[in-house]
Amino acid sequence: MITIAGTQYSLTDPPILIAGGIALALILVLLLTLRAAAASARMAQPMLRQMEWMTNRVQSLSEGQERLSGGLHHVSEAAAVSQSSMLKLMEQRLADVQRQMTEALHGTSTRTARSLGELQQRLETIDRAQANIEKLSGNVLSLQDILSNKQTRGAFGEIQLHDIVLKALPSDSFTMQATLSNGRRADCLIHLPNPPGPIVIDAKFPLEAYESLRRADSAALLAEAQRNLRTAVRTHIRAIAEKYIIEGETADGALMFLPSEAVYAELHANFPDVVREGFAAKVWIVSPTTCMATLNTMRAVLKDARMREQAGAIRKELALLYADVERLGTRVDNLDRHFGQAQRDVEEIKISTEKATKRARRLDNFDFEELAPSDAPLLGPRAAE
Repeated sequence: MITIAGTQYSLTDPPILIAGGIALALILVLLLTLRAAAASARMAQPMLRQMEWMTNRVQSLSEGQERLSGGLHHVSEAAAVSQSSMLKLMEQRLADVQRQMTEALHGTSTRTARSLGELQQRLETIDRAQANIEKLSGNVLSLQDILSNKQTRGAFGEIQLHDIVLKALPSDSFTMQATLSNGRRADCLIHLPNPPGPIVIDAKFPLEAYESLRRADSAALLAEAQRNLRTAVRTHIRAIAEKYIIEGETADGALMFLPSEAVYAELHANFPDVVREGFAAKVWIVSPTTCMATLNTMRAVLKDARMREQAGAIRKELALLYADVERLGTRVDNLDRHFGQAQRDVEEIKISTEKATKRARRLDNFDFEELAPSDAPLLGPRAAE
């Protein structure tokens, strides 16, 4: 009998049997549960060990990630320091290049200005020489001015000779009443260059003999007058040849100036033997007209000599000018080489800047696999740090 809550029950009673069956069932379920739990525990142990291994692996990966993050941060800091150093170096190099270019440009500009100043001086010298040539040409009368000289024939001899020479030649190309080494005084000495050298012009006018020739009204008087005129002219020729032709001092000839075209025409028309004697003695007879023509020829000789002198000065200045221009060209070439070197330095700086920029961009993006093999040595020491 079993007493439950004050009520007695028998073991054979249905409630007792049911309760016992339930209790037995519960016990069986508990036993089965315990057995299943034991089996599950035996099966879960490998899984737990795997989970523990995975947990340890995850922790290791986390620690590796932390170390990798620290390394990348160190690499980033090293890259920033390297980039800052490179930028400072680039700025210093650019400053040096700019300073060198400034000094080179300043020196070149100074030398160029000095060369241009010297060139301007040479050109001014050439202009002055050209002005002298123009002045010389202006001082010499033209052939028309010479041929239009129709002055009143109130003066003969030296006065007319002086007037013709003064109008035909520059004032510094002749000397009136020049004294020679033999003490003789020449009416006019033309300073011609060698050859032929200085030449004397002596004025002679056989007025009495010519007038007697013009007044002769008979054959006897005409023959006498012709003889007197021939004698007078020959005497003048000999006197000029003896007095005014000095070897080594004057030209090997002289001029006898007749201030009358009529006397000159008379000699050439009726006294050719006298003219030939003058040629033989190297004394050439000239009239006012032929004297002008002769002086015009002398003027051309003097002008040519003066122009040769000026041409020598011009050639000298042109040689100096050529040297200045050549020196200027050399300095321009030096300046061009400086600019070329500066341009090459800038190009190299640009290349270095592009490489540094690409390297920084790759480091920032963790693109280590994209680094070229040639870049590895540069990155290796930085990564090792």
